[in-house]
Amino acid sequence: MDREAWIIDAVRSPRGKGKESGALHNVHPQRILAQVLNGLRDRVGFDPAEVDDVVMGCGAGSGDHSMDIARMSALDAGWSIEAPGVTLNRFCGSGQQAVNFAAMGVLSGMQDIVVAGGVESMSRPSPMHVDGFTANNAHLRDQYNMVPQGISADLIATVEGFSREECDA
Repeated sequence: MDREAWIIDAVRSPRGKGKESGALHNVHPQRILAQVLNGLRDRVGFDPAEVDDVVMGCGAGSGDHSMDIARMSALDAGWSIEAPGVTLNRFCGSGQQAVNFAAMGVLSGMQDIVVAGGVESMSRPSPMHVDGFTANNAHLRDQYNMVPQGISADLIATVEGFSREECDA
């Protein structure tokens, strides 16, 4: 049987400045994601008991973002205790990877309904939240000559001939 995976809808939270003076600084990211999950449920009209998995990407896997924020947020949203959840970290690509993994679950026939996305509150980083590749990894930094992802993106765009205006369009 041929299967297809569909993105049915998308919901996002309000956003504010990613600093301690930001409007959402005092709101735990788990609570923000719980509101988003229920907003999606209300808009689409699905029964959370039918959700096979909640897959969320989170580049900041420490502090308020730790302890499987996908599952904790589903529980915080009042979804079934039986609802599974998994949080993954692929740095800046975490949310997109979560959607890809959700599609794989559906396409494989292992799952039918998966809620996927990303979560991160830049105004609430853990004191230990630093660049994961280089934190305490001087030997990796020396071995691979890595640069931060934002600089990497700029370098790739420059090498490939994309202007700032094209990237922002």
